[in-house]
Amino acid sequence: MGQSKALYAVGRAVCKPVFKLLYRYKTIIEEPLPLVGGMIIASNHISNSDPVLLGLSQKKRRLFFMAKIELFKNKFFGALIRALGAFPVERGAGDGKAIKTGEDLIRDGEIMTIFIEGGRSKTGELMRPRSGCALVAQQMQVPVVPACITIIGNKKHTFAKRVIHFGKPLTPEKLGLTPDSGRRELKGATTMIMDEIKRMREQDLIEYKKG
Repeated sequence: MGQSKALYAVGRAVCKPVFKLLYRYKTIIEEPLPLVGGMIIASNHISNSDPVLLGLSQKKRRLFFMAKIELFKNKFFGALIRALGAFPVERGAGDGKAIKTGEDLIRDGEIMTIFIEGGRSKTGELMRPRSGCALVAQQMQVPVVPACITIIGNKKHTFAKRVIHFGKPLTPEKLGLTPDSGRRELKGATTMIMDEIKRMREQDLIEYKKG
């Protein structure tokens, strides 16, 4: 564990100045994350840099996330993102194993990042959410923290400015999720999480469109 924390500290030290220079990102945190306890970060997904940006935006907690296995082929880059909390997922056959890894992390008191849309938006616009995030929250009975990454300015620019916005935690009770919840409750919880992401995006577009 000590070595893992040391690698994480090195990864942050390497990435933060680079990403700050490239993306000029601003962080908004409506409520600080609890210092202990498993939970889920539910975010939209607009670029391959999203997991790193989310992780760099939280100082006191380490975020874990799935990353496609191809990103680990480069030994240096693979070691770097692994230090920042990434673990590999192989499309299709490997998904079940990756989800179990995520659940084990939550069970151990860690934070699992899930991209609620199930994929990356090519336009920067929000896509229809999937219920996987709510399902994990229901099974693990942990809170979900909505997060929104918003591009400010020209969406076609690779290094356009970004706002990384974390909302307030939504407990299973607020989401209407119990161990016995079915499809209707999962759909309602998914809608509630996505509505928070939409709210943050609209707020940030208005607040920072001139920035």
